[in-house]
Amino acid sequence: MNIPQFLIAAPHSGSGKTLVTLALLRLLKDRGLKVQPFKCGPDYLDTKLHEVAAGCRCYNLDLFMADADGVRGRYARQASLADVAVVEGVMGMFDGYDRQLGSSAEVTKTLGIPVVLVVNAKAMAHSVAPLLKGFATYDPEVRVAGVIFNFVGSASHYQLLKMAAEEVGVEPLGWIAKNDEFRLESRHLGLQTEDTKMVDEICDKAAHSIFTSVNIDRLLEVTASAKPTFVEQPAPSSEKIRIAVARDAAFSFSYPANIEALEPQGAITYFSPLNDERLPDADFVYLPGGYPELYAEQLSANHAMMESIRSYCSSGGAMLAECGGMIYLGSHLTLKDGTCYPMVGIFDFGTTFRDAKCTLGYRKAMLGGVEVRGHEFHYSRSEGELPASVAEVLSATNNPCSTGIYLKKRTLASYFHFFWGDGGFSMLEVIDKIYRSGAFDSMGKKKE
Repeated sequence: MNIPQFLIAAPHSGSGKTLVTLALLRLLKDRGLKVQPFKCGPDYLDTKLHEVAAGCRCYNLDLFMADADGVRGRYARQASLADVAVVEGVMGMFDGYDRQLGSSAEVTKTLGIPVVLVVNAKAMAHSVAPLLKGFATYDPEVRVAGVIFNFVGSASHYQLLKMAAEEVGVEPLGWIAKNDEFRLESRHLGLQTEDTKMVDEICDKAAHSIFTSVNIDRLLEVTASAKPTFVEQPAPSSEKIRIAVARDAAFSFSYPANIEALEPQGAITYFSPLNDERLPDADFVYLPGGYPELYAEQLSANHAMMESIRSYCSSGGAMLAECGGMIYLGSHLTLKDGTCYPMVGIFDFGTTFRDAKCTLGYRKAMLGGVEVRGHEFHYSRSEGELPASVAEVLSATNNPCSTGIYLKKRTLASYFHFFWGDGGFSMLEVIDKIYRSGAFDSMGKKKE
């Protein structure tokens, strides 16, 4: 059985591929199709937007955090259940963490699916021909099935673009008119992921207005290929544990693949550091990243939850805290305006958003004999005396990073967002291996 499956890419960021993807997901959903979204790279925000547009979970496909077999397996597992599979690319099509490595082009080759290019055609006419020829022929393993021109000034403008595309053998699938309203809304989408009603309205409006001059049926036809097959492997039997995962407006950055990897290990209970008074009974607690800075006052005022977490950690409970989760476990959180709020205080250092620059990049480290991978992305910095890191953290190109991974009793915390969804290891076991190694004392200090 063939199904449409393709990757939406662009020559560069700012071409409009996210809004095009959201509108297409919603349009296909409204046609009664089961559409499965995916996102290249480690992004948390676009995946949330995809979920609103498609009405189902969106999965990251990342060739740094997972290997090729892991990405193919993740894609096949979800696409095998769908009528259409849509992958949104990242940055420009050939932009990776090291030349093409990890790029949208590498993902499309790994999966064996074609590309639909979205090209910003503003102030361009026949010059689009060499651009399209370059993208269509630069890598023979990348198949460009067609192009959608965005920010087109008029129907006559599109005719010039259409002739240029046909001249170099790239099929023109249609055009989208310049629309300042949608351009403005798309710029703000990333800041409004929790406002699902607003995102839903944008997806609905875009789906039924921007594709009036795009041949969607032809797009589905030229991207159809054999539906991937997937045979679910039984999870290895192990002792079941109780798992508590923070999930609310302040802590929402978790990969679906990570959560699914936890499910065979035991029963998952979700809790809210914002609204609940205590932790659920648990053997392992996961505090993912998010936006604690937007809810600092509410988090700081929930004394009952903070005391419950302090009691759990001080008694040796196992916990993983990533980025926003680590910020919450620190001594304090200082906002850009200088307002300071007490936090849980598991760690003696705090976090400030004042005079902080963006820190961004893939990360890897050896923890408990396992290489763990993930990424780091934040506009804050730690302040105060930092404990010794339990491992050296490297960039994707093996350069040392200042990022620390900190252990106090059995609580592991870092700006590092870990990915274990396809890694075949347990973060709880990793934490316990470090804890049992005896290299660090109960306060996280490295023994001499």
